[in-house]
Amino acid sequence: MLPFSLTSSTLGFLIATALAARGVRRRSLSKSGAAAAWIVGFLSVAAGLRGTSLLLFYMVGTAATKFRHAEKARIDATAQVGAERGPSQVLACSAVGVVCSVWHAVACGEERAIDFEEEPLASSLACAIISHYATCLADTLASEMGILASHTPILITKPWVSVPAGTNGGITLSGTLWSGFGGLVIAIGVIILDMMSGITVWPLRTVIFGTMCGLVGSLLDSLFGATLQSSYYDDEKRVSHCGEEGNESISKLRHISGANILTNAQVNLASVILTTVVGAVYMGPLVYSYS
Repeated sequence: MLPFSLTSSTLGFLIATALAARGVRRRSLSKSGAAAAWIVGFLSVAAGLRGTSLLLFYMVGTAATKFRHAEKARIDATAQVGAERGPSQVLACSAVGVVCSVWHAVACGEERAIDFEEEPLASSLACAIISHYATCLADTLASEMGILASHTPILITKPWVSVPAGTNGGITLSGTLWSGFGGLVIAIGVIILDMMSGITVWPLRTVIFGTMCGLVGSLLDSLFGATLQSSYYDDEKRVSHCGEEGNESISKLRHISGANILTNAQVNLASVILTTVVGAVYMGPLVYSYS
């Protein structure tokens, strides 16, 4: 499918409109978040079919966010403000992918098979798109499903220290498995999309690559969260808080970890950018060039 052709642009318009409208209707997106989602949705899909990985991320991620939301709100104060995503959250989980998709469309044209010997730039950008959405979905599933784990999380920077559920940088076995599953879902989605486009696919390599990116991206997000985000705990109400909430009585809460340097959206963006670069430059060639 030619990027930004009548067909791809029409498809992008329809998917972006449906995505934004559904988000507002189901209150998973604020109005400004829906506007941002429409822009990135249109650009992603119009640039190439792999861009519809954004839709897959949104659908699965939204379902995970809504899943047992009331229970999560009793554990984590950030979940109490509601499940609506604003523009900063939308762009943190899509801006890098959109740039890679548009870059591929402008520099390389139609999407093609991942082959680092024949098409190094196109292959790097394809791997960047996969690693981007694999990281986004992996982090979402690790956070939204991992918080419900029956076992106590440990701090990624101090694995001998147990921390309350909802702590930035707290990890569990189930959360880590969910992050790998998120990468796997994106990988399977890309395989199906490439088959629909008539592109030669490498299913096993794509599955390995997507799963690896999901695990690496989620762990990087946890590492940044444990060090660059502050986490607090209300022992009386048994609820986790983060420094960016601006809680007036934050001084009365017990500090668990991290410094109040980055917001959650900024941590997400940092982990996405790093994993996207590593996936495109190192992991992609390693996995797809292996024989």
